[in-house]
Amino acid sequence: MPLDLVDYEAKAKEAIKAFWGNRAAAVAKQKELGREDQGERAGVTGGKNMDGFITLIQDVIRANGLTDAHMMMGRRVLSLPGFFRPTKLWDLLIINQGRLVAALELKSQVGPSFGNNFNNRTEEALGTALDLWTAYREGAFGEAPRPFVGWLMLVEDAPESRSPVKDSSPHFSVFPEFKGASYLERYNILCRKLTQEQLYTTATIMASPRTAADSGEFTELSEMTGLKTFITSFAGHIAAEAAR
Repeated sequence: MPLDLVDYEAKAKEAIKAFWGNRAAAVAKQKELGREDQGERAGVTGGKNMDGFITLIQDVIRANGLTDAHMMMGRRVLSLPGFFRPTKLWDLLIINQGRLVAALELKSQVGPSFGNNFNNRTEEALGTALDLWTAYREGAFGEAPRPFVGWLMLVEDAPESRSPVKDSSPHFSVFPEFKGASYLERYNILCRKLTQEQLYTTATIMASPRTAADSGEFTELSEMTGLKTFITSFAGHIAAEAAR
């Protein structure tokens, strides 16, 4: 039975529209209430910005046969045990018959502070993966196949995220792929390495401009880190769990 990719491109565009629309609505509401956050914080604290991608993931699960699985979305049920810390809150968990099927992180970054946020996201992604896989090795999730662990990042497509960045490393040279790489390129390198090192089953980077609120426009940086690879891999994992 072929995998069902649920017309993911069209649904991703709807998710992008919702992302930018929700951010704008949150900012407008904060201003109306006289509680305007500093900088870009208003759009973040509004929440639900990535809900369109959660809908896409739900559709992939249902379309590929795992109709009885539980999708954990409320904060109260999003914790998994860790090895280096007691628990970790994930953005989305899929549980089937007591088995951890998938753990997903759905993140976004909008300018202007691309530099600090990139470093923070990198450290967070690495620490989260190491903690989960060590806990898995130590039997925290029982005897079960390896779960799908996904990381999806949506970054604002802007001059600041596409401009070359200089680094200072006075003692030793940085790896050549990072020299002059923009923040979007660095996210692409990060996603590729997260997958190659098997820290995540799939890691994806998408870029979208603020003007995409009407069009849902987005750009992918490479095939390996593109949305199709993420959706195809996830659909395959779901189909395997359904067959099991």
